[in-house]
Amino acid sequence: MTDEQWEEMVPLYTGMRSCMWSKRELTATVLHQVDSGCKWRQLPHDFPPYSAVRSFYRRARIGGLLDKILEHLAKKTRINAGRKVSPSYAIIDSQSVKTVAASEERGIDGGKKRKAGSGSL
Repeated sequence: MTDEQWEEMVPLYTGMRSCMWSKRELTATVLHQVDSGCKWRQLPHDFPPYSAVRSFYRRARIGGLLDKILEHLAKKTRINAGRKVSPSYAIIDSQSVKTVAASEERGIDGGKKRKAGSGSL
């Protein structure tokens, strides 16, 4: 995370409790974990302890910080693309809606077997 990116995120962290590790370091570690897909206990040793990072992630998720960050990034992306901050319409795929309703009425039986001589597999 660059200094410029971090400075943009700092105002979103208001109201979070202080801890031994910096919020920037914890955030960078969470981003690494999400990007690499590694398990919490397998974080590299140059990051804060996994228990501190996992606790920070949990508090940020429950407290709504992650939602605020995603909302902020979505707005920034739309503005950079020359669009309005919020979308003006949405597209709903009506074919998908029909498919869902039809499958609820009939059900899906994954255990059905083909009749002998009904064609190739």
